[in-house]
Amino acid sequence: MDSLGLFILLMLHCFQWIVAHAADDVSWTYKGMVGQTEWSEYFPDCGGTAQSPVDVVTTQTKYDPSLIPLTPLGYDQHGNKPFTLYNNGHTAVIELPEWMSISGLPWLFTAVQLHLHWGSGGPSHEGSEHTINGQSADAELHVVHYNSELYPNISTAMTKRDGLAVLGILIVTGEETNPGFNNILNYLSRIRHADQKAYIPAFDVKSLLPRDLGRYYRYNGSLTTPPCYQSVIWSLFHERVQISKAQLLRMETLLYSSKSEEPDRMLLQDNYRATQPLNHRVIFASFSAESGRELSSGEVTAIVIGVMCGCVGLAVIVRFIVKTIRFFTILHNETVAVNSSTSSWDVLHNNRPAPMPRIKDPEKAKEIKQDTALNSTVAGEKKEEPSHSPQTEP
Repeated sequence: MDSLGLFILLMLHCFQWIVAHAADDVSWTYKGMVGQTEWSEYFPDCGGTAQSPVDVVTTQTKYDPSLIPLTPLGYDQHGNKPFTLYNNGHTAVIELPEWMSISGLPWLFTAVQLHLHWGSGGPSHEGSEHTINGQSADAELHVVHYNSELYPNISTAMTKRDGLAVLGILIVTGEETNPGFNNILNYLSRIRHADQKAYIPAFDVKSLLPRDLGRYYRYNGSLTTPPCYQSVIWSLFHERVQISKAQLLRMETLLYSSKSEEPDRMLLQDNYRATQPLNHRVIFASFSAESGRELSSGEVTAIVIGVMCGCVGLAVIVRFIVKTIRFFTILHNETVAVNSSTSSWDVLHNNRPAPMPRIKDPEKAKEIKQDTALNSTVAGEKKEEPSHSPQTEP
């Protein structure tokens, strides 16, 4: 290689080094200067074809029976060492101990950190990064892991295609307080400004996850913040986690993206990236579309009415059967009683004297009647005559 070629190669390396360090020094934001639309100018991967987040259109997902339930390992074994909570100017981050990991993926992935994304307008005003069928949640939790089977640390793994695995949990608001999230929200006041850190009591990280870890969406994507490396295996859970409106308000209003020494305070809000094109990527589902389909309010009402009508119909049928059984029982008892009465009458009827034979001669008949009457009188006198027992001499 001649001198000119060496010079050009050296200049290219110098240019790449300058660009890389310049990108490290760039202070990116979600809106305003170096906002989302300018990220790709400073971080080339942010303009790639496999970016995150995405909109999950459930009718276009593909069921993959090989996707097994995810199993957190060591999430509840936090020990006595406190967690580190800090404000990096873009979100609130908790560093996780290395003994926490996740199984159910092609490799073992070790936990690194978790963080949150939220909006600014309270409930039903967007805030999550991923959407499902175009519908945004109020916030989103990410738990970041790196491939500890193939790579020594997250710095190496984050630039590899199979280097990272992130759990995505959509958060909605309701009336009840979620005690698991209070382990974070109760301490946000200690890190109100960018670059501030605080130690907080360790807690069971599994309390932040949905109960159903078997139903999720899987796709290959990227980090949702610069440098947007396309190295993430995403698992977005179908079940949402609920927090209270008061908890969401604290999340949206307590932190600043500005440093404490800066005169102008800027609330840390709307720290979510817009959804990115799929670009022919396939989103897989660990469950069939029918089993994961959510019922509309009309369908729920129809099911409730159908169940109620079924119960009423069953009660009517049971009542009819009971009444029928009672009817036949009573009928049987009456039949037995009638038969018993008939048998007694037959006995009495058989004990009656036989009828007198008819005699055609009137005179003879008269004589027979007189003889019969006389015999009856004599028989009666004999019956009334007392019996005399023989007397003994004194």
